[in-house]
Amino acid sequence: MIKRRLNFNGRTAGNAAAKTSSVSKDEEVEWEMRPGGMLVQKRSDNSGVSAPNVRVRVAYGAVRFEISVNSRATFGELKKLLTGETGLEPVEQRLIFRGKERENGEYLDMWGVKERSKVILIEDPESRERRLIEMRRKVKIQTAHRLINDLSMELDKLAEQVSAIEKSIGNGNKVPEVQITTLIEMLMRQAVKIDSISAEGDACARKKLQAKRVQKCVETLDVIKLSNAKVKPVIVATKWETFDPPPTTAHWEFFD
Repeated sequence: MIKRRLNFNGRTAGNAAAKTSSVSKDEEVEWEMRPGGMLVQKRSDNSGVSAPNVRVRVAYGAVRFEISVNSRATFGELKKLLTGETGLEPVEQRLIFRGKERENGEYLDMWGVKERSKVILIEDPESRERRLIEMRRKVKIQTAHRLINDLSMELDKLAEQVSAIEKSIGNGNKVPEVQITTLIEMLMRQAVKIDSISAEGDACARKKLQAKRVQKCVETLDVIKLSNAKVKPVIVATKWETFDPPPTTAHWEFFD
């Protein structure tokens, strides 16, 4: 019994020492900041010997390519290299090695990545969705700018007609009222088109500017309409040239 008790105590002491050693080892874990700004576990190997590069085979959908990377780099650093090949930002990438997704701070060599090892790259689903949303937003903005450009050209033509009518009335010439009314209707159609454009950002500011142009032209025509009503039409008198009537008595020549 005593022997067993001593053995038990010995095992207990040994386990306690192991736990103490484990805790002490965990407490000694140090972290380092990599050049890319990533915080990873500091290596215990401080020999200073530079590690060789390895060529890693990357499968990205139907695309296959190789990329050279330092064997002691992290998967996060590999993602940064893959950005130049795929156009995907590191946060949009997920790297699968040996059937498991690897974290950014994990080292390639510690997980057995060596020459011509295969790594699978997939795009993060949430990032893909954000990318599609951003693409749709850009298309929407481009469409709005194109529509506003077309409307701006039409408004330029209508604004020229407003200026011409204003100048004509200013010179005392009366303009047919139907001409003013028709121009107002055309401007109001442009206002409806502007209002139907879905815009945001810079396009929204341009949209508001064109709406103000329409409003200004309509207000100008309203004033012109009142001024035009006060203009008296110019009556042009035509001076006719008069001729003497032919003689009523005919002179006949008699012959013997």
